[in-house]
Amino acid sequence: MDTPPKNETRTGLLCSVAAYSIWGLFPLYWPLLEPSSAAEILAHRMVWSLATVLIALAVARRWGWIRPLLRQPRRLLMITVGAVLISVNWGVYIWAVNAGHVVETSMGYFINPLVSIALGVLVLRERLRAMQWTAVAVGAAAVVVMAVGYGKPPWIALSLAATFSTYALVKKKVGLGGLESMAAETAVQFLPALGFLVFLGARGGSTYASEGVGHALLLTGTGALTALPLICFGIGAVRLPLSVLGMVQYLAPIFQFALGLFVFHEAMPAERWAGFALIWLALALLTWDALRTARASRLELKAARKTAQETAQQNAAVKVDDENVHTETTTTP
Repeated sequence: MDTPPKNETRTGLLCSVAAYSIWGLFPLYWPLLEPSSAAEILAHRMVWSLATVLIALAVARRWGWIRPLLRQPRRLLMITVGAVLISVNWGVYIWAVNAGHVVETSMGYFINPLVSIALGVLVLRERLRAMQWTAVAVGAAAVVVMAVGYGKPPWIALSLAATFSTYALVKKKVGLGGLESMAAETAVQFLPALGFLVFLGARGGSTYASEGVGHALLLTGTGALTALPLICFGIGAVRLPLSVLGMVQYLAPIFQFALGLFVFHEAMPAERWAGFALIWLALALLTWDALRTARASRLELKAARKTAQETAQQNAAVKVDDENVHTETTTTP
């Protein structure tokens, strides 16, 4: 695999950091939309996200994927499933942030890699290395510690991790690009969301027009806020090694955790610290294993290339010797 140019790698890193930083700073935005309910914010996010993505597709002139997709019912069904999963994920996240559970949302995205690994075993029948099993076990112990401390499982974190991991699995099966995938999913979301907003307005419960121009602009801005990090992520994903991208993804929950602790001043009892300590240990083990495996793969690839090069040189030398022997034979009287 060819190493990307330094400027390409730099661009990919900057875009990836921007994407995960925006996702990590989301908790600062949702409270600005009060007194809108979580359901109204979610509906506006769906509607304005489709409008934003359609503009991006028009600028890029990327429409050719639509017609083939419409002739594939199975992929359309998978897109619908993905739209439902990400809708639940968005809804839980918005509600949790505005209800004062920012730290627990960060926990959900910290354990997301562990849940993804568990799904790989259960759904894709993947085989784990010993260190991956250890990380998953430590992560499960963290959830148990949280559940015992609170007297109930950390449902917000588990819901966010489960829906997003399953959503990522569905997206992998669908195989569409970032913008195209988001356009298809928000197209599925659009009519139910728009219908809910119309219903809300008819009942007099909409805040879009009743809370001033600034409030309306903030609700409209949820579309750009959703699309921008996705576009940045798409730019970064094709320019960075997976191992680097995997480490950058922890920026989002780190920012969320810091916001919950230092900005929203959420309580951190001992059992919560213990749970987070176990989660961070599990992620450290997972990251170390990933880096070690990536290094071993690079060394194997380098050795294979060297062997192939030596074999090619030997074959070339044998071919030259054969040609010399053939020449001597044909020219001897």
